[in-house]
Amino acid sequence: MKGFLERSGLKVEDLDQLNIIHVTGTKGKGSTCAFTERILRNYGLKTGFYSSPHLVQVRERIRINGQPISKELFSKYFWQVYNRLEETKDPSHASMPAYFRFLTIMAFHVFLQEKVDLAVVEVGIGGAYDCTNIIRKPIVCGVSSLGIDHTSILGDTIEKIAWQKGGIFKPGVPAFTVPQPERPLEVLRERARESPCLLYLCPDLDAFEEDDKALQLGLAGEHQRSNATLALQLSRAWLQQQGYQGTGELKDLPPGAELLGKRTVPLAPAFRPSSSMVQGLQDTEWLGRNQVLQHGPVTWFIDGAHTTSSVQACVRWFRQAALNEEKPVDGSEVRVLLFNATGDRDTAALLKLLLPCRFDYAVFCPNFTEVSAVGNADQQNFNVTLENMLTRCLENQKKWNRLMEEKVGQDLWLSPPVQVEEVGGQLKPDLLRSPLLFVPSSERPLNSNSLVFPCISHALQWITQGRDPHFQAPATKGLHLHPVAGTGAVLLKEAAAIRVLVTGSLHLVGGVLKLLDQSLSQ
Repeated sequence: MKGFLERSGLKVEDLDQLNIIHVTGTKGKGSTCAFTERILRNYGLKTGFYSSPHLVQVRERIRINGQPISKELFSKYFWQVYNRLEETKDPSHASMPAYFRFLTIMAFHVFLQEKVDLAVVEVGIGGAYDCTNIIRKPIVCGVSSLGIDHTSILGDTIEKIAWQKGGIFKPGVPAFTVPQPERPLEVLRERARESPCLLYLCPDLDAFEEDDKALQLGLAGEHQRSNATLALQLSRAWLQQQGYQGTGELKDLPPGAELLGKRTVPLAPAFRPSSSMVQGLQDTEWLGRNQVLQHGPVTWFIDGAHTTSSVQACVRWFRQAALNEEKPVDGSEVRVLLFNATGDRDTAALLKLLLPCRFDYAVFCPNFTEVSAVGNADQQNFNVTLENMLTRCLENQKKWNRLMEEKVGQDLWLSPPVQVEEVGGQLKPDLLRSPLLFVPSSERPLNSNSLVFPCISHALQWITQGRDPHFQAPATKGLHLHPVAGTGAVLLKEAAAIRVLVTGSLHLVGGVLKLLDQSLSQ
């Protein structure tokens, strides 16, 4: 990475000018960065933000003041960097950097040339060997919630993954993390000791709130509170390091916090967030994370969860959000899961977590918006073929069907009797949604209705049945050849409400958003 950076015309020391906040983690690192960037922008600072992956357009990865850089700026800096790397080729440096390395180098160029006051940099994968870790003197570092992901690269235990994440710690640079399981937290503490640097544990968001006033977050989901408290600590540490005033008055420790502080990692101080911090948390936007789109009778619940812990959080959010939706008068509601997963993830484990959502249909498709990827260069993946992705979707479908069959068997034979009210001999529709009711009813049985489509567009066309005013798809023949597709189409056309959860992959989420919101492609 250092060689490529120098060939592009930069030195490692140049990155010190960017006043970087470096953030890693398994889940929530992107949301933490989004919260942090929005808070600091409220202080009148010009912010840079480098994140991955993008959802719709590659320009989303490089943002200034919260907005993706323009097509003109992207083109300008792309060719500047590309041409410098091309010109410096020689027998000993004949290669070009890979995709992510190139974009990372380009982001550094953009932020330096555009003279940002600070750059929030999200790690790609891991930390220790991630190409963003060429940063040598960040202002502050952060580690969001840890979990199991990218095991083929980072290791197959949470301790090994924690070791990789702790690789971003730098000598003398303060670091913050959120509550973690004991063993990975101990690994982080040891990595901090080796650096050496001071590592602090963030208190719960409750410690920052006044008794009568909860902090409002722009991102939905209970799990975002953990990301928000990390963002508050990162923002305050950055502001203090840069000599800013008005960074929040320290508060007394809440009851029980003293015990938490006696752990191997000291507790960071709680403080009263400034008005800029409070407003920043409330105004944060981060597409594809716990996002709800109301399109006529179709409600889209969109979340790029792709690890065990993040899917658990997604399920909690979806069940609560769907519960809050207005119930159709006649009770005719259809729930659909749209799912895909990539890489080395245990899809059976992820799908099992989704069972309590009680979907009527499960739809699987690759992360291609169209069967032909022509014209969708931002969403092409040259590492896998369509055939490979379709095979993976068919495998996921089989796993789902098997899980549904097992679930029906368990519920029929093992579930205790449940007392429910009946109206005209049938269950009340609202009771069918009760999180405590898992006994299959004749009105709403668990079933194995699942389908595989060759692309996202075909999947959305079947799910919406022309009822989403924001989604316009060309007529496609052959969508209803399968009996399940035919009978499902009738139900979807007649249902008063269609609730769709899109999850399993940020790339899938990006493809769906591209088709549902044309403005994102502008």
